[in-house]
Amino acid sequence: MNTPSNPLLDFSGLPRFEEINTTHITPAIEALISENKSIIDGIRNDPQTPTWQSFVQPMVDANERLSRAWGQVSHLNAVMNTPELREVYNKNLPLITQFYAELSQDQRLFEKFKQLRASAEFDMLSPARKKIVENELRDFRLGGAELPSEKKQRFLKIQENLSALSSKFNDNLLDATNAFSLLIEDSDEVTGIPEDVLHTARQLAEKESKKGWKFTLHMPSYLPIQQYAENRTLREKMYHAFYTRASEFNQPDGESGEKNWDNMPLISRILELREEEAKLLGYQNYAEVSLAAKMASEPRQVLDFLGELAAKAKPYAERDLQELQQFAAESLNLPKLEAWDIPYASEKLRQARYAFSDQEVKQYFPEDKVLPGMFKLVEALYRISIVPADSIELGQTVQYWHSDVKLFDIFDASGDLIGRFYVDLYARETKRGGAWMDGAIARRRIDCEQGGHVVQIPVAYLTCNFSGPVSINGQQRPALFTHNEVIVLFHEFGHGLHHLLTQVDDLSVSGINGVEWDAVELPSQFMENFCWEWDVLTEMTQHIDTGESLPRALFDKMLAAKNFQSGMQMVRQIEFALFDMHLHYDFDPHGDKSVLQLIDEVRQEVAVIFPPAYNRFPNSFAHIFGGGYAAGYYSYKWAEVLSADAYGLFEENALNNPSGVMDADTGSRFRDEILAMGGSRPALESFVAFRGREPQMDALLRHNGMTA
Repeated sequence: MNTPSNPLLDFSGLPRFEEINTTHITPAIEALISENKSIIDGIRNDPQTPTWQSFVQPMVDANERLSRAWGQVSHLNAVMNTPELREVYNKNLPLITQFYAELSQDQRLFEKFKQLRASAEFDMLSPARKKIVENELRDFRLGGAELPSEKKQRFLKIQENLSALSSKFNDNLLDATNAFSLLIEDSDEVTGIPEDVLHTARQLAEKESKKGWKFTLHMPSYLPIQQYAENRTLREKMYHAFYTRASEFNQPDGESGEKNWDNMPLISRILELREEEAKLLGYQNYAEVSLAAKMASEPRQVLDFLGELAAKAKPYAERDLQELQQFAAESLNLPKLEAWDIPYASEKLRQARYAFSDQEVKQYFPEDKVLPGMFKLVEALYRISIVPADSIELGQTVQYWHSDVKLFDIFDASGDLIGRFYVDLYARETKRGGAWMDGAIARRRIDCEQGGHVVQIPVAYLTCNFSGPVSINGQQRPALFTHNEVIVLFHEFGHGLHHLLTQVDDLSVSGINGVEWDAVELPSQFMENFCWEWDVLTEMTQHIDTGESLPRALFDKMLAAKNFQSGMQMVRQIEFALFDMHLHYDFDPHGDKSVLQLIDEVRQEVAVIFPPAYNRFPNSFAHIFGGGYAAGYYSYKWAEVLSADAYGLFEENALNNPSGVMDADTGSRFRDEILAMGGSRPALESFVAFRGREPQMDALLRHNGMTA
């Protein structure tokens, strides 16, 4: 087969990342949109009764090519962001948005789906395909297909504007994060900061031919300062910089107008447009639109759920804070705890109470033990094997977007390749913050012209922002992860396994596709539980200097400290979830109350920690303004009920099993009923099929130490 000269138009295998440049993007997207429109015109004008093969499948095929090409562009924009790429991405984003928005409003396509739903063929379709048809009918309604023509035009414009505003929100946040750095030359000012963090900071300074240490707002630099720096002024300076990112307090030096990083005007406009969109569709508010495709049925149900959780968690949070305040006053000479003191005082209290530090534990988690240990766990649970991918495939070299990236293959018990995933673990200036999993290619069955079929192997991206390897005295040392970073890695790998271990052959509901948003965190949060199991950690730890595995005594201290400040942590998440839901449910974006006043009201209701007045957390809340969690941030807690309860079955079965929680029989059941099913049936049905009953909150409270 001839290889397309434009790598974005090659769907024969893995993406050709090293060949992609900005000149390829616009021609590829324009060509694919044109091709799709031509195919859809033919489908729309076909006088025959719509069937799956003549109507649905051709659209699936065409749209997959476009989504795969644009997915590669979006991925590069997130992990290798440059001014040139950003410009081309933002140029093409309106084209993509308009195409999908117009597609979701196409009345004739909507009618054909209705015809298919009412036809005799529908009763013969597989459950997965029936689910796809039902999802399509719902999404046409949510896409404005039933609106009159003049309102459709306005709806399209709203979609285009919202897409551009979200992209700008993320750009502002990345630019504001990258713009700040702090150079310190006096060693007395960096007392307490761990050596590996200082080493990285020194290397950053040396790159600019400067002396001392260069600190940034990227997590591997920012968080250790907050936790360990004895210098209170330094902690405050970094805190102020971090929580005023992309706000009126944080603008490009000497520039105005064209370059403005303040996200608050964008937030206001996003909220106005979302409300207008909801009203056009006949809903009272955007929260109702968001929940139309989720497990939760209406906003009040979510607010009641969060309220019940807050009522159980807040007494524990108040106790946590009281203990911290008392310790800080008596042991740290901090009679008044400020926001920039809390991580520092918390780490000191944990060390005093449990006699270990995050930094001590970190020495036992080198990357070259953590990854194989994590793989060994899922190999045992799901009867699979994971190996590094070959560098040469079909005569071509596997291509990566950065030299730090690795590719792994998953094989089933029969030796068949069933999934592949890229791992990109280290922070860098060109990568947006946080951690995430995304699909590069989804599983699907492809029928061959000469008969038979092939199964398209799913491929995922696992992206984190950890500290990378360092060279000390000429010796290369592997990256070291904190235990919390290990938990993050397990979380994202849980998402990845949901995408990669699917057995569904229809793309629209395979893997994470079609899964209700408030259930999509179930597999990821489920994986986090294994980070607290002795049998798991012994296989993935090795001290960077001594080579010893994690000592049992240290593990016992970690376990005793597992729920340290869990009350404070839970009410913080509930605060964010309530803020998000109220913002999209009963907040008036045109009213007198500001976004900042709303979050203050939420804090008065559930929080125990109140930040300084200059704190602009909403300006960096990318989950709901730059991502897909609008009126859906509650999903983390909602799905945590599911994941804790699901893990409870492993705990129950472990009592009579020599393998403990690494029980392959229970693992296979989880794989078959949760991971393999993807979005082919409602998430609640999948949960009940695995657990044997509907979810209960008890396990979540028990795992967080919130039971008597």
